[in-house]
Amino acid sequence: MLERGYLESRHMANMFNMLRANDLIWSNVVNNYLLGKDPPAFDLLYWNADGTRMARAAHSFYLRHTYLDNDLIKPNQVSLKGVPIDLGQIRQDVYAVGTEQDHIVPWRSAWRITQLASGESRFVVGGSGHIAGVINPPSRGRGYWANPQKAASADEWMAGAAQHTGSWWSDWIEWLRPRSGERVAPPSMGSAAHPPVGPAPGRYVLER
Repeated sequence: MLERGYLESRHMANMFNMLRANDLIWSNVVNNYLLGKDPPAFDLLYWNADGTRMARAAHSFYLRHTYLDNDLIKPNQVSLKGVPIDLGQIRQDVYAVGTEQDHIVPWRSAWRITQLASGESRFVVGGSGHIAGVINPPSRGRGYWANPQKAASADEWMAGAAQHTGSWWSDWIEWLRPRSGERVAPPSMGSAAHPPVGPAPGRYVLER
């Protein structure tokens, strides 16, 4: 990374694969190579394979300050463009999400934002893992846990949490409703000079 100035996306992908080697590496070795089965279509992994390079300076800054030294939780220890960051200065309401099986951001770590921000916080834990627990539309309904009461620790919070069916998205929408303005019609897209080339999400998602 120091030599090239960036981290190749395949190196990042390999690292994440090794964190869940049984699911993301060895299951393919057994099913595809040994048993000769075709891999099943998996929309989330297909999306996840569309990686990009990480700039060396940005990636190093992120890893050092949010993982190695955990500076982000320390008031004014991280600065962006000369502005010191203090999470305690967040005074508006916060809706925060962790996921039950997240192996990258454990939900207990995500819960700490409720102790760091000064505004009112609502924290929920979605079922499933790092990606599927967030990309969790109501049609899939992996369930979630919620507890509106304050707690001294993440485990105490979970002990008092109620498990709900469906998606945390529905809970989020209800939380947003009194905090949002009037619903308005979306603006028209494009112009006479630059008409839309197609509907969202765009033609690029069909490219191979």
